[in-house]
Amino acid sequence: MSSTDVPTREELVRRVAELAPALKKHSNWSEQNRRVHEESIEALADAGVFKLRRPKRYGGYEADTRTLVDVATEIGRADGSTSWVASVYWIPTWMACQFPEAVQDEVFSTPDVRVCGTLSPSAMAAPVDGGVVVNGKWGFISGALHAQWQEIIAILVPPEGEPYPIMALVPISDLLIVDDWDTSGLRGTGSVSTVAQDVFIPAERVLPLPAVLEGQGTASASIYRAPLLPVASASSVGTLVGMAKGAQDTFLKRLPDRKITYTAYDSQREAPITHHQVAESALKIDEAEFHAHRLSTLVDTKTADGTPWKLEERAIARADLGAVVRLAKEGIDILASASGGSSIYQGIPIQRIARDVAAVNLHALMHPNTNTELYGRVLCGLEPNTLYI
Repeated sequence: MSSTDVPTREELVRRVAELAPALKKHSNWSEQNRRVHEESIEALADAGVFKLRRPKRYGGYEADTRTLVDVATEIGRADGSTSWVASVYWIPTWMACQFPEAVQDEVFSTPDVRVCGTLSPSAMAAPVDGGVVVNGKWGFISGALHAQWQEIIAILVPPEGEPYPIMALVPISDLLIVDDWDTSGLRGTGSVSTVAQDVFIPAERVLPLPAVLEGQGTASASIYRAPLLPVASASSVGTLVGMAKGAQDTFLKRLPDRKITYTAYDSQREAPITHHQVAESALKIDEAEFHAHRLSTLVDTKTADGTPWKLEERAIARADLGAVVRLAKEGIDILASASGGSSIYQGIPIQRIARDVAAVNLHALMHPNTNTELYGRVLCGLEPNTLYI
């Protein structure tokens, strides 16, 4: 594939923006059925969303993370759960590019392949001839219901030496899917659990996790040679910005026709308190977008110049992720609290957006307090107390 065949960032954003009516139409169905609608998946595929982190030699776009942020923002503006699943696919797809070329040939032989995954080492691996055998269960596997592969993490116990975490690729058909996703937020993501029961994984589809965390895989293209956590952080934040902008859209759309009950305001738009709420929320959304773009600029700049990552830069990436998550929730919460009693009905999107962003704020790697503490710890001259940096 030549570079002229790769759409520009503006073209990709335009494509997904045009999908907004269809994604919004299916959002309630996804909420009720606890998975992304099939037509939404097909629409994202047609727009090239699943090609963004696919290598060019397999017909992909090798898009930078600024493109991921802007595309996810437009998808999230229409439906947060759909954007979440799209961004989750980008991360394990990037991780799949750390494996030898023969493994990539297998994975990317499927057009618009979707790889789901996890960073939780909640399984055990035992070495056998030619590979490992894995047993365990992983939760919160967003997009598993529409994926062909899963990236897994397990603890390998070698015959000699200390156990260590590994990353591996498994066909989703080798795993048992447990439909346990019944939640208050991000219901449409279909983030079910998967189970491995004596699953054999050949050695070529197994890598030591520390090497991937450090960006030391076998990939040749520069976008696949960065530390994992900054890449994953930049891949995730656009969804949050999109959710916040979607809340702003739905609030302003309802504003002129809403009165403030038991007051003299026939239009909420006339009330000074509304002016303060809208402005305060807009500023927080602007701040969230700033941190999202600063994060993607950091990742893309470091990727382009190839210089080693400093510890503080890696901590900043996590801090920017946490800031986006916090500010998006704060901006959405202001608008949700100003939306009145009628907003609790299922047909009003802002109640779903508020629940979705609350769920994201509880995510172990996205929690604002966790990320801020890690950044402060590094600034204070201490070693990070996690491998995930």
